[in-house]
Amino acid sequence: MTVQEFGKLPNGETVQLFTLRNKNGVETAITNYGGIIVTLKTFDGKGLLADVALGFETLAGYLGKHPYFGAIIGRYGNRIGKARFTIDGVTYTLAKNDGENSLHGGNEGFDRKLWKARTESGPDSQTLVLSYTSPDGEEGYPGTLETEVRYTLRDDDTFRIDYLAKTDKKTVVNLTNHTYFNLAGQGNGDILNHEIQINASRFTPVDEGLIPTGELRPVDGTPFDFRKPVRIGARIDADDEQIRRGRGYDHNFVLDREGEGLSFAARVTEPSTGRVLEVWTTEPGMQFYTGNFLDGTITGKAGKVYPRRSGFCLETQHFPDSPNQPSFPSTLLEPGKEYRSTTLWKFLTAQPRK
Repeated sequence: MTVQEFGKLPNGETVQLFTLRNKNGVETAITNYGGIIVTLKTFDGKGLLADVALGFETLAGYLGKHPYFGAIIGRYGNRIGKARFTIDGVTYTLAKNDGENSLHGGNEGFDRKLWKARTESGPDSQTLVLSYTSPDGEEGYPGTLETEVRYTLRDDDTFRIDYLAKTDKKTVVNLTNHTYFNLAGQGNGDILNHEIQINASRFTPVDEGLIPTGELRPVDGTPFDFRKPVRIGARIDADDEQIRRGRGYDHNFVLDREGEGLSFAARVTEPSTGRVLEVWTTEPGMQFYTGNFLDGTITGKAGKVYPRRSGFCLETQHFPDSPNQPSFPSTLLEPGKEYRSTTLWKFLTAQPRK
C-alpha cells in the first residue's frame, strides 16, 4: 500500500490517495475525499490489466459537479420522496436536490466530506479504514452519526466494503458506494453488450419522480427479468412505462436472499474481454443504473469522454424512500444499535468471445 497527496481542498486541507495492490497485481486507488474509488484495475481473460472504474485523474474533477463517481453515499443512498420523513411524530426536512425529492444525502452528502483515514494489513489483504462523524442536523438528518467504511482488497481478487454506523438519536441510514463500472475498460464505449444476471424476482416500480410506488412487482414477463444472463442493451429501450421513466434502468431490485449473511446479488460479464464481476451483499436491495444521464459532457481519465450508458452501477442498499414506505425493510437506526452492511465485488475472468 502506498500513500500520496492528491491535492488540497479550498480550505487548505490536504487530501490523500491510497493505492492498494494485491499479490496478483489487481489494484485500486482510493481518496479520503468522499471515500471515492478513483481507479480499479483488474485483469481480463488474456491477463491484461485495465481500469474498469469511471472517474477523474485529479482531485479537481471530484470537487466539481459530477454524478457521484466512485463515492461513498450517505447518510441516505438513493431518493427520499418530497425530501422529508417522520420519526416519532417529528418531521425532518431535507434538501430538495432532485426535483421535489432528496437524493444521495443532500447538497453535501458523504461524497463531499473529507474522511479520516488509517490503514491495516493482513496476511492476504490490505484495508483502508475511513471514518466520519456527521453532526446532529447535518443536511436535515437527526442525530450525531459516527460512520466507518472499510475498503479491503484481498489476494483472491475480491474487493470488500464494510459499513458501520452508530447514532445518539433515532435517525435513518442507508449507505452505499456509487462506482460506475465498464468492464471493457473505463471510457471504452458503452456497456450495452455486457451480460448481466440479477438474483431478483421482484423490483420496486417508480413514479415519474423515480420514487417507489410501494409495489413489489414481479419481474416475470417484464424488461426487468435478469434471473438468467441477458445483454444490458437487449431491452433497455423497450416500450415500457418503467423504462421510459428511468430513461433505461434506474431501479431497485428486491434481492432473492438466502439467510442473514452475504447472498449472491448479481453477475456481470463483458464478453470481448472476459472480465467478470460478481456482487454479494447483506443488503435486501440493489439499484441497477445504466448511466442514462451521462451525456458526453464529462471527460474522465486518460482524456476519455463518457457518453450516455458508458458505465453501470450496482448500488447495494435498503430500498429508496424506505422512511416513507412502512412495508419496506426499515432504515431506522436507534441509539445503542449498530448499522452494519457488507458488500463484496468478486473479480473473475472467463474466456473472451469474439
